[in-house]
Amino acid sequence: MALKLKVSNITCEGYAETITESIHVMEPEAKVDVDVNAKTVTVESAASEESIKQVIVAAGYAVKGY
Repeated sequence: MALKLKVSNITCEGYAETITESIHVMEPEAKVDVDVNAKTVTVESAASEESIKQVIVAAGYAVKGY
């Protein structure tokens, strides 16, 4: 499943790394692409959309519409 989320408070590559690492803790095989300029996170994972959103929020970021 490919999931594209808008995460409005991504402002640097450090934040992108934190989000990627957080998702990989939950789902080590996930493919994660963070676009800092577009403020999007694209995830290909077996994990549910809800789980991915929860991990991003728990890491301190705001998922649009969540």
